[in-house]
Amino acid sequence: MRFLAQYFPECSLSEFQQQHIEEYLLYVKLTLGCGRDKCRMAAQAFSFLYKHVLKKPFVLPSKLYPRKAFKLPDIMSPGEVNLLIQSCKTIKQRALIELFYSTGVRLEECSKVKITDVDSANMCIHLRQGKGRKDRKMLLSPRCLQTLRAYYIMHRPKVYLFEGRWASQSMHPRAIQHAVYQCLNYAGMKDKPYSAHTLRHSFATHLLDNGTDIHTIKELLGHSTIATTMIYLHLQTRKRQAIVSPLDALINKNTIAP
Repeated sequence: MRFLAQYFPECSLSEFQQQHIEEYLLYVKLTLGCGRDKCRMAAQAFSFLYKHVLKKPFVLPSKLYPRKAFKLPDIMSPGEVNLLIQSCKTIKQRALIELFYSTGVRLEECSKVKITDVDSANMCIHLRQGKGRKDRKMLLSPRCLQTLRAYYIMHRPKVYLFEGRWASQSMHPRAIQHAVYQCLNYAGMKDKPYSAHTLRHSFATHLLDNGTDIHTIKELLGHSTIATTMIYLHLQTRKRQAIVSPLDALINKNTIAP
C-alpha cells in the first residue's frame, strides 16, 4: 500500500479506483520486471484494502499477472554430493547433509525431527506433521544411521535430533541452512546456486535415475499431487543419455546418400 501511494502521490486513499490498481500492476510487471507471485501478492493486498477498509467492490485483475515461469531446480551430481559429505568438518554437519540427501526432507521438517522419530528397527524416520500437516515415513539409510549414532554419542541431544543453542529446543531452520552453506564453502561450491533444498531435489532425481518409480518418489517427498513430482522427469539423466539421436541412427544405418 505504501508503494501504491508513492506511485500515485496525488491520490488520497478514498480516490483509488480499479484502473489505478491495474495501472500499478502493469508498472510492477513491465517496468520492475516482477514475477507472477509478486504481482498476485500485491493484487491480494489491494483486494483486502477495497473489501475490508474502503468497503468497495474489487475485481482481481488476474489477467494482468505474468505467465508463471517454468524453471527446473538445480541439482547436484552424485560426485558433488560425495564431495560435500567428505568436506564436512564436524559430525553434526555430516549428519545434516546425509539426512537431507538420504531422506529428501525439507528444511523446516528437518528442524522438527525428534530422536524418538528415528525407527532403526524398521529403517525409517517418522515425520510428524510435515508440510501440509501430514505425517509420512522417510527412508533411513544404513550409512546415515551409522552417522546419526556417532553424532548422538558425541552431542547427546535430549528431544530434537538437531538441537539449537539451548537443550530441548530444535535447531532453527536458518541455522541448519547456514551449516549447509558452510559445508558448500568447504567443498568449493559456494558460488553454485545450491542450498539444503538442492539436496532434496538431488535425492528425488537420483532415485529416478536409479529406477525408482515416480509414485514411490511422490510418497517419499510428501507431495500432494503427482504433478509436482513430475518435474523430476525433466532432470533425470540416465534415460536421456541412453537416447540415440535420429541423426546418429541414420548414420549408423548408413542410410545417408553420398
